Amino acid sequence: MKYGFTRTATAVPAISAGDCKKNAKEIIDIVKELADRNTELILFPELCLTSANCGNLFLQHIFIRECEKAMTEIADCTRHLHPTIVFGAPVLYNNALYNCAIVMHQGTIKGIVPKKILSNKERWFTSGNALPCNATARIANQEAPILKDAIFTTESYSFGIEIGTESQAPFAPGATLACNGADIILNPSASEELADSNRQTINRIETDSRRYICGYMHSNIGCGESTSHASYAGYNAIAECGNIMAQGERFLTNSSYTVAEIDTDKIRNRRRGDINFTRCDIPSVHIAQSNENKEPERDFNPLPFIPQGNMAKERLEEIFMIQATALAQRIRHTRAATCVLGISGGLDSTLALLVTEKACLLAGKTSKDIIAVTMPGFGTSGRTYNNAIKLMQNMGVTIKEISIKEACTQHFKDIEHDINNHDVTYENSQARERTQILMDIANQKNGIVIGTGDLSELALGWATYNGDHMSMYGVNASVPKTLMQHLVRHVAENSENADVKATLLDIIDTPISPELIPADNEGNIKQKTEDLVGPYELHDFFLYHFIHNGFTPKKIFFMAKRAFSGTYDAETIKKWLTTFMRRFFIQQFKRSCMPDGPITGKCNLSSQGGWIMPADINGTAWNDACKELE
Repeated sequence: MKYGFTRTATAVPAISAGDCKKNAKEIIDIVKELADRNTELILFPELCLTSANCGNLFLQHIFIRECEKAMTEIADCTRHLHPTIVFGAPVLYNNALYNCAIVMHQGTIKGIVPKKILSNKERWFTSGNALPCNATARIANQEAPILKDAIFTTESYSFGIEIGTESQAPFAPGATLACNGADIILNPSASEELADSNRQTINRIETDSRRYICGYMHSNIGCGESTSHASYAGYNAIAECGNIMAQGERFLTNSSYTVAEIDTDKIRNRRRGDINFTRCDIPSVHIAQSNENKEPERDFNPLPFIPQGNMAKERLEEIFMIQATALAQRIRHTRAATCVLGISGGLDSTLALLVTEKACLLAGKTSKDIIAVTMPGFGTSGRTYNNAIKLMQNMGVTIKEISIKEACTQHFKDIEHDINNHDVTYENSQARERTQILMDIANQKNGIVIGTGDLSELALGWATYNGDHMSMYGVNASVPKTLMQHLVRHVAENSENADVKATLLDIIDTPISPELIPADNEGNIKQKTEDLVGPYELHDFFLYHFIHNGFTPKKIFFMAKRAFSGTYDAETIKKWLTTFMRRFFIQQFKRSCMPDGPITGKCNLSSQGGWIMPADINGTAWNDACKELE
């Protein structure tokens, strides 16, 4: 598929125990239906061609012969279909029986993968470890290779197979397969359903796909399996890098399947540079599967930084505490008597103040040890000023108010700058004046200056060099603007002070602005950041997928159009994506000399291990890629 996606499916056929012909028909019908949906890879359960509970019938020659006839039928009926299919069946070799996964593409068996780690209940089968190298079996009227270890590759993705309970072994095959380049791990299974077993299965799938940095497909046998001694629920799921993308309903009484698109481009980008994923110990088998130029149907989260689901509040609290505990350690280490920070009434300084209050509590200090300085300037609006004052008063911090107007006016005279010329010099002079005030107060009061700038601003370089760009510890440095809103709201909703809560909620609703240009005649904010550099929700989306996933502008553009459909048109997205790429590369010099600050997530721009790039790097390739977007 386009943009590095692979459309996959986990299928659970409604089987009849011991009826290979009927089971083959169920498999064929599902493959035909999924082929019409442009599915590229389909996984069926372990031993689904026979059923997993055939007991001593596995040792009957007539039964194995019926199984081989059924495989021939599957090969004949899928010869002109696009998907690669993997299904479970017993295979006879040298009079020993093996529990195998059959890999078939357009009627050709590309490989037979035997189960190597057997459970105590599989006494009819022999471990695949006993097989010689280069073993082959004659099935479906063709000589097929038996591969103890193999990675199957196509033009756009690769996969390896671990069968059933092998995934739970101390040295699971999936780990070796992933380290040798398998983008997707397939787990055909035939595990009985027990109380709480499904939760454990889900946890294992999420954990394995996260630690292997892979796509993971799990399909367990279900409807029609013998229930003489157990029940089988037919759970099937598809995961990607720790997240369940799609999962099927359990306990169905008919055939079913689940479809999801795995981003193999993301998987390869995240593994790149990790020496654990560069081994070449396992042979590969190539499948000449044409890569149809179909667009994925997958939806994309427009707010990738925002915690989702039942754990969202816990995640927000965790991020907040990472910031606070890190700052508390810096306070203790420097033996700082005070914490000094500028309060504008905006989102960034508000979160920094909340974090500082918590850090002081952890460090054994009081809110009075926080020196909060509001520094009204030419662009300060009544709303932000009043919110800053109310917040500081209600939190009980030490308040200082120092206007920068006279100092900046004198500075403009000194450098012979027209005060009516509201250019970059006019703006940056104010930012640097504020930083100078904070630094000097910190010197006076044996304190440290707490930085307020966030990850989104660092990505765009939307900070004045040696102005708000500089501090002694930047608590917000890895928190993007979209996440900041949720963090402040989280603190507000858990505040016992009604006045603090009301002020915080109003700050969240205030337009984002550096307030360096005079307000309008009614005192309203005239300079809105998002009008100048673009919507932060777009830039945070670009940032996440560019930094964390390593995607190209073309892929990010496609994903953004899908994620923000109905909110921004394609031309608007292209405009701001072009802005993001241009600014990201030319503003690296600001990130190269950032103050220390805590990393709260995997996507960060810390120059000490997060994002390393020369400040004079040439970004022409990325800028040209933006020009080519349609």
